[in-house]
Amino acid sequence: MEKTTVTTNKTQEPRAASDAVLPRLGFAGTLRWAWRQLTSMRTALFLLLLLAVAAVPGSLFPQRPSSPSVVTKYLQDHPDSGPVLDWFRLFNVYSSPWFSAIYLLLFISLIGCVIPRAIAHYKAIRSKPPRTPSRLSRLPEYGTLQIPASQGVTAGQAIKDAAAVLKSRGYRVDIRDADGERPSVGAERGFLREVGNLLFHTALIGVLIALALGGLFGYSGQRVLVEGDTFVNTLVGYDTFSPGANFNAGDLDPYSVQLDKFEVKFDRQKAHYGQPLDFTATMTTKASPSSTAKKQILKVNDPLALGGTNIYLVGNGYAPVVTVKDGTGKIAFQGPVVSVPTDGAYTSLLVIKAPDAKPSQLGFVGFFLPTAVKDGNGVAFGSDPDPFNPQLNLNSFYGDLGLDKGQPKNVFTLDTSKLTQLNGRDLKAGGIVLGPGGSYTLPQGKGSISFDGLKRYVALDIHHDPGQVWALIFGVSALLGLVGSLFLARRRAWVRTGMHPDGRTMVEYGLLARGEDHRLAAESAAIRKLLEKAWLAARTDSAEDNKQAEPTADRVSAASGTAHSASKVSKDQ
Repeated sequence: MEKTTVTTNKTQEPRAASDAVLPRLGFAGTLRWAWRQLTSMRTALFLLLLLAVAAVPGSLFPQRPSSPSVVTKYLQDHPDSGPVLDWFRLFNVYSSPWFSAIYLLLFISLIGCVIPRAIAHYKAIRSKPPRTPSRLSRLPEYGTLQIPASQGVTAGQAIKDAAAVLKSRGYRVDIRDADGERPSVGAERGFLREVGNLLFHTALIGVLIALALGGLFGYSGQRVLVEGDTFVNTLVGYDTFSPGANFNAGDLDPYSVQLDKFEVKFDRQKAHYGQPLDFTATMTTKASPSSTAKKQILKVNDPLALGGTNIYLVGNGYAPVVTVKDGTGKIAFQGPVVSVPTDGAYTSLLVIKAPDAKPSQLGFVGFFLPTAVKDGNGVAFGSDPDPFNPQLNLNSFYGDLGLDKGQPKNVFTLDTSKLTQLNGRDLKAGGIVLGPGGSYTLPQGKGSISFDGLKRYVALDIHHDPGQVWALIFGVSALLGLVGSLFLARRRAWVRTGMHPDGRTMVEYGLLARGEDHRLAAESAAIRKLLEKAWLAARTDSAEDNKQAEPTADRVSAASGTAHSASKVSKDQ
């Protein structure tokens, strides 16, 4: 038979990689892919880091909600870069769109991570422990035991005993093939580890929600309160006020606080002379206009709580009581003047403005000394923070104070560039020096000033944060969850039994940890000890009973048999 050869010129070339046809995701597939990327743990960690980085400009640049005047001055001092920074909302970092976007994405990412993991963990809790491996000897912790035939323990009974031992160790057990030739039990514990992990991430979400509540509906403000004065919780009652994004003035609780007395205790020991030891403000508070007044004490780090608002003591000083009369003899200003301490002796700067004085507005700039002492050049200085020798040292000015133009002015500063000076150390009239009860007549018939008395004042910091308690609860929960996820171990254990032809019951067991667990060996030793106690201790008790019924020679033989049987117990492999 002749062979027929068929040839062809066509050759099959391999398809290039660029010619591969990839499946199209489509709109739904693209959304699914984007959701999986957003809800991955890697993305959540990246967003958390990005949020921390995004908060940095808030500490580098002044923020408009808390310091609007500082932002205005910054824009004036930096006419080129200031508007650019303002366009990027770097003066309103925490309410900027880009910061809010990072915050919301992190919030969504954490929710997307936690919910599927919680569902999967719930299913794992309800499911049975994993099947028994065919070769337990491959597990990290493995051991064998032998129950002598004299014990009469069958393989099924041994499995029930092993299940009881594992239950006593907190394992969830499942007995397999109890009546078969090689019954086994699977056990699992440590589900609280994943619960702690889920609690930690859920608590982080709760902290984010609590912070958002505080930023939206909370507020903070400051108020300087002189002895005898009352603060009512209204917008006009604050010296400075910073509302939340969704703040409503109608949400203010109508409480009131009156400063009855403020006392400061100073150290009189030589080593720490003059250092403050204790600040005590005696307050009269009312939760509402119709409620009963209560006496309360306000101290540093011990705030008052009224209507969900915390009132903190953050500063104090002296407020000299003065009376300023104008050139017509009428009172242009009367009352306490808050002074700003500059050192430990409470040497304080103060400014007095009398815009109602006629025929010219009056202004005073100077300092207050609680205890005035003169040096060798006749210059007064403060030597003690207690008011043993109070003294006012002032310079006076007249002219337009700039208060009639509707522009806000700092009450603690006086612009003297457009004013005419009446008194001063370098002028012929000299400076104004007043003690308690003293008065001084101004030159050119401009009026007079008197030092009528001395009071103290406190600086209050008022915070209302509706999410503060929740932030604390979620913060503690996150800590507990973190501790649980770090110190609780997820473990699995299996025990398999079988009958030897000579009647012995052969037992093997193995343990496996999910993740790193340096205490797994100790757990294996504890389980082995309990198994030995359940089986071998009963055998020893039976041997002791037999000894009492046998002759002396037989007792020695029985004891040898017991030792021989005990030597068959193998160690952990």
